[in-house]
Amino acid sequence: MSRLDAAIKRSILAGLLCALVASSLACAERQRYGGTLRVELRAASVSLDPREWRVGSTESATDEKMGALVFDRLVRLDNYGRFQPQLATEWSHDATLRRWQFTLRAGVKFSDGAMLTDADVVAALQPLLPDGQQVSASGNAVVIQSATGAPDLLEELASGRFFVYRVQPDGTLMGTGPFFVTGASSGHGSSSSTTATGDSNLPAPSVGMNRPTYLRFRANEETWSGRPFLDAIEVTLSVSPLRQLLDLQLGKADLVELSPELVRRATQDNQRVWPSAPVTFYGLRFDDAHPAAADAKLREAISLLLDRKTMANVLLQKQAEPASALLPQWLSGYAFLFTMETDIDRAKEIRATLPANTAAGREPLRLRVDAQGDLAKLLAERVAVNASQAAILVQVVNRPVTRNATTATNTSSNSTAGGAHLFAWHYSSLSPRVEMESMVTTLKLGDSNEATVSSTEPEVLYAREKKLLGERRVLPLVALPEYIGLSQKVRDWMPAPWGEWHLADVWLDRSEPGATQPTDSNGAAVPATQPGTAHPGAER
Repeated sequence: MSRLDAAIKRSILAGLLCALVASSLACAERQRYGGTLRVELRAASVSLDPREWRVGSTESATDEKMGALVFDRLVRLDNYGRFQPQLATEWSHDATLRRWQFTLRAGVKFSDGAMLTDADVVAALQPLLPDGQQVSASGNAVVIQSATGAPDLLEELASGRFFVYRVQPDGTLMGTGPFFVTGASSGHGSSSSTTATGDSNLPAPSVGMNRPTYLRFRANEETWSGRPFLDAIEVTLSVSPLRQLLDLQLGKADLVELSPELVRRATQDNQRVWPSAPVTFYGLRFDDAHPAAADAKLREAISLLLDRKTMANVLLQKQAEPASALLPQWLSGYAFLFTMETDIDRAKEIRATLPANTAAGREPLRLRVDAQGDLAKLLAERVAVNASQAAILVQVVNRPVTRNATTATNTSSNSTAGGAHLFAWHYSSLSPRVEMESMVTTLKLGDSNEATVSSTEPEVLYAREKKLLGERRVLPLVALPEYIGLSQKVRDWMPAPWGEWHLADVWLDRSEPGATQPTDSNGAAVPATQPGTAHPGAER
């Protein structure tokens, strides 16, 4: 070997050594344990009982995020579209896709130390599964039997409310997730709690069915997926959007929700902002029981008058997308095939063929705002302005909506009083078939005698959605992403594009003010992570 070859070899080895050292240092920089993540949310309350969650409601989005801290699913979908094991390590199905079998992970414990059994999984999932699906125990596995083929069962189980839990004798719930609840109260940041325990030798408190406005979660040291980096998470609810932004700027919060109108202000202030894919849909729904709303010609005219681009670009300051389909492109894959063009002249022609007293001064079309928040009211007022361009009078009616009378799912007898309704729908399922059928059933968009679509083929789903949009019982308006503001000390923030947070992987930079010394299960200080040390949950 020549000196030149030897020099090159030494240079390569030195480079590799430097790379290894740099990698180790970077690993040490990435992996730090300890600290409390401070989260502020707009929701007035949270339910940590999946059986209570209402499909499509915007409130369920917060419930699901908080539930993911405490519970696990059988499977999950990673950001590359691959299914990964959680409580199930492997799965299989028969040739008809009707019978699915899931092998359960061994040695999984609930946060109180009790072992997970197949009976727990059966008891948890059966109330959550739709009609036509049954779950049963089979040794160390569970079997889900469907009346028809279920090719999208994994997408269904990897999203929404399909968490596994154990119901305690007192009715509270216990989970196997990376955190457990140690405090829940109705006071802002209150240190007192009805569920907290200061003795680490006592069983971890389970999740109650009350609706607190302040929650504290603590790291589950015994979780199967490995201890999370954070020691604790403190969640304060019912915080106004402006207050959240101010707290983020002042270092009083680490993770906040940002309203669309505050996103530009946050970015101009050099705040870290993360946007999801469009996950909330705003639309108009018409009631056939109302004479004017039942008129297909009137609905067509209103559809042609809607200026969705102005709604998205002006009202929402380019922080939303004009919607022309019920399902977003990232979920269906075919949303780009639909168009919703504005044609005022054509709308005026249609209006001229209608009776003069239809949606006129004596009896306007009443548009009730079922969705909560100022954004929904602004959209409703813009709809009224658009409709007036063709002499269609729309009267906006604001109706107080409580959590128990949720936005998108209210189908009570008095829900037809408005004639038209502006609603919000949160996408929760990763199966486009399940999501669309949930919308149709919950919002009563289709013919009640029409069979539910069981096919997952895009062509079939496209035809189904095209028919629904052609009837104009529902008119898309805008689709809105979720915007999250993050403090500079939050590291490894890697959520899913569809809005699922992964707070078990987040850690806090302890060099930033406010970070705390990591502690063990008894609250004692533990040494910092050494270079090259792997996170216990790296195989999560």
